[in-house]
Amino acid sequence: MNPIYETEESGRQAVTVRPARATDLPPVLAIRNHAIEHGTALWTDTPQTREEGAAWLGDHLERGSAFVAEHAGAVVGFAVYGPWKAYSGFRHTVENSVYVAEGRHGLGIGSALLSALIASARAADLHVMIAGIEAGNAASIRLHERHGFEHAGTVREVGRKFDRWLDLTLMRLPLDEPPGVSNS
Repeated sequence: MNPIYETEESGRQAVTVRPARATDLPPVLAIRNHAIEHGTALWTDTPQTREEGAAWLGDHLERGSAFVAEHAGAVVGFAVYGPWKAYSGFRHTVENSVYVAEGRHGLGIGSALLSALIASARAADLHVMIAGIEAGNAASIRLHERHGFEHAGTVREVGRKFDRWLDLTLMRLPLDEPPGVSNS
């Protein structure tokens, strides 16, 4: 399978982004559960079981909306997009999620994954991609800004984790417009 994206990582072997496969479940689940247990990117307190993770990943595989980043044969990040809301009126809008393995941040992996998601969503003729980001996650907000996402607003205290209230920053990217052009 041809990689979608390759980037040199500090002079070392390239990071490759490719469509995810069912066999990627163990590392994807490990990265996802680490985010659940240690961070505020996923607003749940309960790690996913293997069965839950397989069902979740299977939905994205069926849609063709899951990608992984590999370095030296190991999955070091993953990204997905899926329906933003279940109602038919939102069928042209998707929400993205990008996760990088612990210790691998700041190496361009998230950017490579987000680039693949955006290209895939554009190829699927979708209209808008949404990012819902914990408001204190400055790195994720900057990543999305670099890819053309604009702030759509922040909703205060809509989530709770680690005994504190969390704010949600919403960002949006029009997919059917050239980068830098907006009709809003």
